[in-house]
Amino acid sequence: MGKFPPSFRSAISSTSLIKNAPSQQQQQPHYFPKKLTKKNSPKPHETQTPPPHKSLFKTSSLNEAKSLFNSFISTTKAPLLDNLRLHNSFLQSYTSISTLDDSISLLDHMVKTLPSLSPDRSTYHVLLSQSCREPDSSLSSAQKVLNLMVNKGFKPNQFTVDVAIRSLCSAGRVDDAILLIKEFSSKHSKPDTFTYNFLVKCLCKSRIFNSVYSFIDEMKSSFDIKPDLVTYTILIDNVCNAKNIREADRLVAVLKECGLKPDAFLYNTIMKGYCLLNKGIEAVRIYKQMKEEGVEPDLVTYNTLIFGLSKCGRVGEAKKLLKIMVESGHFPDAVTYTSLMNGMCREGDVLGAASLLEEMELKGCSPNSCTYNTLLHGFCKGRMLNKGVELYGVIKKGGMKLETASYATFVRALCREGRVAEAYEVFDYAVESKSLTDVAAYTTLESTLKWLKKAREQGLAV
Repeated sequence: MGKFPPSFRSAISSTSLIKNAPSQQQQQPHYFPKKLTKKNSPKPHETQTPPPHKSLFKTSSLNEAKSLFNSFISTTKAPLLDNLRLHNSFLQSYTSISTLDDSISLLDHMVKTLPSLSPDRSTYHVLLSQSCREPDSSLSSAQKVLNLMVNKGFKPNQFTVDVAIRSLCSAGRVDDAILLIKEFSSKHSKPDTFTYNFLVKCLCKSRIFNSVYSFIDEMKSSFDIKPDLVTYTILIDNVCNAKNIREADRLVAVLKECGLKPDAFLYNTIMKGYCLLNKGIEAVRIYKQMKEEGVEPDLVTYNTLIFGLSKCGRVGEAKKLLKIMVESGHFPDAVTYTSLMNGMCREGDVLGAASLLEEMELKGCSPNSCTYNTLLHGFCKGRMLNKGVELYGVIKKGGMKLETASYATFVRALCREGRVAEAYEVFDYAVESKSLTDVAAYTTLESTLKWLKKAREQGLAV
């Protein structure tokens, strides 16, 4: 959840907003997620795309690379000398700065110089990854490596497909990834579900819906590669982020027709979509539906619902859901309480939100900076500036960042009360703590001071 170390846990008493109690640093903010996350399922094989590697080479000179390898083998003894992973790492380091042809030449030199070196499939995957990252207008470089692999007795398999597709997508070559995955499917090996869904997710980020659907339909009709529950969840998350909830409902109906059963993660994704549209009641309907279907709600389910209900002004229902959440064995976290506090502040019940802070502390739930920023914004909006100043002291002492909205509201409230010097101090802290860029922080302060000057001229401020 992005927490600070335990030594930074809150030392604020439950009445910290009333009594100026000192504080230590808090947790970093855990916002209501813009995109719901799910633990990655372990892949049936190790990550295929070679990770970024810091180059051992100062230049891309092939002669220098050969000399370095010669020096290495002359000063190294077995069993380290026979470690293929070490040699693959050496080659991979060179591929980060060289051309594909030079990398292939280096590999040839390595094999000739060290006859005991026997490249395996992973060695050629290093070259394949490089070929896919190159700014090639075609797939000729990738084809060159694939042919080399086949000639050496390594027929492309699902691992090979994964390396190629991920490398192409990371280089922004999504169109080439589509072409290559079709070629692999027809000539060599079909992608596994992880690679397939990875490409679908990349397409969702860069293509219109119809283009993604066309790809899925073609893979299904031509290669019998069918979308699974993860595929539909990716699609639903994409349309929900685009606020096209009607399409999300249609996709749910389609996946059910295909014999797939929605899980908690998929339902959470749809509920998030409704919450983004301030349709908390519809999110509750989905919650009831998932329970009727025997799908057990999880912590994310309740946090999503409480966020959505609080956002659309149904704080009372959100509080009831909090009780149901606890009765179901799920312990509220900082996200839960912060969402509810945000809703209470929107309704003008800032003191109620402050009492909620007391409750969460008593229950052992540590507030994070998002919690304090929410309350600071509420105090300023509710014309409770002194409480806001106290809370700012807690934020500053804890080394937490100010969010843009709370910073702007706080600065405006200080200037409105004629406390301009304090506003400048807040500006200094915002820049020092890297809460905002210098320009953004100064622009906010400058516009506030201009507003104050104009208001005074019109007799609207003292």
